[in-house]
Amino acid sequence: MMLKEGLTHTSRLTVTEAQTAQVIGSGDLPVLATPAMLALMENAAMLAVANELEEGQTTVGGHISSSHLKPSKVGAMVETTATLTKVDRRKLFFHVVARQDGEVIGEGDHLRFVVDKQRFMQG
Repeated sequence: MMLKEGLTHTSRLTVTEAQTAQVIGSGDLPVLATPAMLALMENAAMLAVANELEEGQTTVGGHISSSHLKPSKVGAMVETTATLTKVDRRKLFFHVVARQDGEVIGEGDHLRFVVDKQRFMQG
C-alpha cells in the first residue's frame, strides 16, 4: 500500500429532487441536503485513494466534519474535492471542499480507515 499525501479526487453531481433536504428529511426546503453533500465528499475521498490500495482492500468513513454555507437548488452542479493530508498507518486524513460555480459552499475534514473487505464484512 503506497498512500502518499497529496492524492486528490473531485466528484461531481447535478442536484436532483432525490438529494434535497425535503426528500432526505434533513430539512424542509428543496435544496441540496447537507447529508448528500457530505456523501459526495466521502465519495471523493474514497476515490482519491482507491487505485493505490492493495487487492481486497477498501476504505470506510470514520468521521466527517464540514460547514455547509450556501444552498444549491435542483439542477445546480456541485463538485467536491478531497485531498489526502496525512497517513497514519490505516488512518487516512482528508481535507474536503465543496464548490458550486467555483465558490466554496462547504469545507471540512474527513477521516477514513483502510480495511480488508472480507474481514470487515465478517466483523
